[in-house]
Amino acid sequence: QVQLVESGGGSVQAGGSLRLSCAASGRTFSNNAMGWFRQAPGKEREFVAAINWGRRTDYAGSVKGRFTISRDNAKNTVYLQMNSLKPEDTAVYYCAAIRAAFYYSDYDVRATYDYWGQGTQVTVSS
Repeated sequence: QVQLVESGGGSVQAGGSLRLSCAASGRTFSNNAMGWFRQAPGKEREFVAAINWGRRTDYAGSVKGRFTISRDNAKNTVYLQMNSLKPEDTAVYYCAAIRAAFYYSDYDVRATYDYWGQGTQVTVSS
């Protein structure tokens, strides 16, 4: 059974940093794209960042230059380093993975992803 487990969320003041981790189990994802999405109260779940097997990365415009996605295939883990956090970054952050190997089309679309974690809360106060 595939599981994605996020960790590293918490509360931080504006301008601070957090590092989220997503540990995968049940299969390896070294040849698969993975991503981070977030959902704020009353809003739709939105794309944050994605990384493919070749470590190509893509970001939402709202986080570009502040967030960095990375992966450690030996640990089957994806990370999201979040710097210069803003109150509008407050949301539940979800890790996701695409089942098909070497597939990276529509990496910013929620429906593209087959596996999801349970989410971790990030709260940024002003």
